[in-house]
Amino acid sequence: MSKVNTYIGSPVDRVEDLRLLRGRGIFVDDIHCEGQLFGCVLRSSIGHGILKAVVTTAALQLPGVHAVLTARDLASPTPKIPVRLFPIPELQPFEQPVLAESKVRYVGEPIAFVIAESAGIAEDALDLIEVDIEPLPAVADKTTSRRDERLLFDEAGTNRAVTYEARKGDAEAAFATADYTRREWFDVHRHTGVPMEPRGLVAQWDEEKQHMTVWGAAKAPFAARRILAKLMALPEAAIDMLEFDVGGSFGIRGEFYPEDFLVPFAARHMGRPVKWTEDRREHLLTANHARDAEIELEIACRKDGTILGLRGLAHADVGAYLRTAGNIGPRNLGQFLVGPYRMPNVHIDVAVQLSNKTPSATYRGPGRYEADFFRERLFDLVAADLGIDRVEFRRMNLVSEEEMPYPLPSMGPAPNPTNLDSGVYEETLNRCLQESGWAEKQALQGKLIDGVYHGLAVGCFIEGGAAGPSENARIVLEEDGSASVYVGSALVGQGLETVLSQIAADALEIPMARIKLLHGSTTYVADGWGSYHSRSVVMGGSAILQAATELRDLIRAAAAKRLGCAADEVRLSGEVATGPDGTSLSFADVASDKLTVEAKFSNTRHTYSYGTHVAHLTVDPGIGRIDLLSYTTVEDAGRIINPKTLHGQAIGAIVQGLGGTILENLVYDGEGQLLAASFADYLMPLATDFPNLRSISLELRPSPFNPLGAKGAGEGGIIPVGGVIANAVANALQHFGADPRSLPLSPPKIWEMIAGKPNG
Repeated sequence: MSKVNTYIGSPVDRVEDLRLLRGRGIFVDDIHCEGQLFGCVLRSSIGHGILKAVVTTAALQLPGVHAVLTARDLASPTPKIPVRLFPIPELQPFEQPVLAESKVRYVGEPIAFVIAESAGIAEDALDLIEVDIEPLPAVADKTTSRRDERLLFDEAGTNRAVTYEARKGDAEAAFATADYTRREWFDVHRHTGVPMEPRGLVAQWDEEKQHMTVWGAAKAPFAARRILAKLMALPEAAIDMLEFDVGGSFGIRGEFYPEDFLVPFAARHMGRPVKWTEDRREHLLTANHARDAEIELEIACRKDGTILGLRGLAHADVGAYLRTAGNIGPRNLGQFLVGPYRMPNVHIDVAVQLSNKTPSATYRGPGRYEADFFRERLFDLVAADLGIDRVEFRRMNLVSEEEMPYPLPSMGPAPNPTNLDSGVYEETLNRCLQESGWAEKQALQGKLIDGVYHGLAVGCFIEGGAAGPSENARIVLEEDGSASVYVGSALVGQGLETVLSQIAADALEIPMARIKLLHGSTTYVADGWGSYHSRSVVMGGSAILQAATELRDLIRAAAAKRLGCAADEVRLSGEVATGPDGTSLSFADVASDKLTVEAKFSNTRHTYSYGTHVAHLTVDPGIGRIDLLSYTTVEDAGRIINPKTLHGQAIGAIVQGLGGTILENLVYDGEGQLLAASFADYLMPLATDFPNLRSISLELRPSPFNPLGAKGAGEGGIIPVGGVIANAVANALQHFGADPRSLPLSPPKIWEMIAGKPNG
């Protein structure tokens, strides 16, 4: 890395904020094409039923309506959305058709797509479509699903799509020889990411050029293009996915949904641009849900607390279909139950169950949030049984630095072996205990002060990042000597423009103000993988390093021609190339050679950030209210590019974790009707709810798997929250024998625990 600039490691203000705060951001709803039409989706009002007829005659007669598309208007068979990550044949029968065919399987499933002169006319037309659905008994929970008495897919003969298997060592032998075992049941409820900006798309078809342009790409534009090209029988090169500003993603936005096919298909069908945006109710009803898993988990230990093995059977409710990333939460749940701890013997099965609910997929910390709740809650119970301090129980079982790289369990089918890369786990534990005042607060545990009970808890975690296989970056030397940097990574609100500009400025040794960062659109680079799994800095930043090195070589060669010397005799400093005789040229002087490079950084080895969270809270037994007095996190993120943006990521993730643990809950009734499809029922945290959050980021051990030494850090703030808060509540209500085994920790659940009723 260059020593001229020191942008990396500096708390640079986000360069994108000024544009957004001034209202100059460009979002998909700001896109207007000449002659555009508007789309609106007719969705099923029934959770499970036979779709007998869809009559569109009256809707088509409404002035301003141009078309009403149903499954029969599409190609036969109806296009289905493929699984994007870790696809296996077992999942194909459960993929979602873009419009319902003979059956509806969740409330909100698309049945028809109306195209009209305005969004208002399209919405009015929905009321004129006659739909005949013969209701079927709903499969509305995991227990009903696994009985297989009611089937979503009759031809499959089961509601279990697949069983993932996490294996390491010999768990059966470990349990046979253990001094101590304990088995517990735990459950995490269904909730979801709620970005400020709901989903939306604009599509335009050029018949003459046979070319499709889609505005509104997010998260994984190249993957979305691959899927759309296949479903529409178009070459990938015939589609441009254009990315603009995005009001958050959190794993929810940017996956491929039915609308991602319907809007482009309608644009080609009509020969005019088509625009669609969802409202908040549509988002809560139909965008990917998450979590919703339970487990019977058993641990084996020696008398001294050494963990010998872990085994269990989990059931993950993924809703009605396997969407593009619907398998990731269940896979992660099995593989990451071990967390940062030394567990030599593991046998975890995760059954992927279907139900008449909205399909699930990834949401910040997918599978890991659930796994940490299950594991960390069990740890406190085990430590109490063995008479071991809960901090010491964790400390003695943490993986040591000498054991790195430490193998995690293999996850099958389609295994993806991975190792913990580097770390001093005990150091982040010690630092978090110190910063939170753990020792000083021990006397407060379970104590009643001013009518509320005080509780403390601690939890350790790992955060996986840097999913491969590659990322691309292209750098162009502009006429004025500045640099335009194009990356395949996507902007989803995480400060991408800032941190990647810092990396580029240091690598090129030019001022950051001379860097223009362009991202996400498929027109910018040959290939890209987007932003998920905390990968943007590691993969996109490393690709920039490679491209910058190659561009500087080109600049040396171009300058050498003009200076009459060899390229290796040219010294670059700032924006100046100097020859051996002291003669110099600016970068602008060689820009006429139109210097441009594109580089690909390839890597399949994951990074693992790690750390510790500590919570201090109170519980009001009268109203079941939890108040968070302090929440402290310490995480080693490897090499930190920008401490300020990292801090924002951590605090935001903590708040999301607290919202999901205490407030948010996608409640369904027995007929598969969602009862929380507005902010009146789906409670989101406010800025005033959790004022006492503290996050400390360290640079203890860089990752050995990328030239930056960086590790992903977008999800560590959310992963441990459920377990830490549940243990703190149990600690506060210990005199009542409180045993929280399911989330969310709402006031009614607090009352039940105080009354001595089983939580779950």
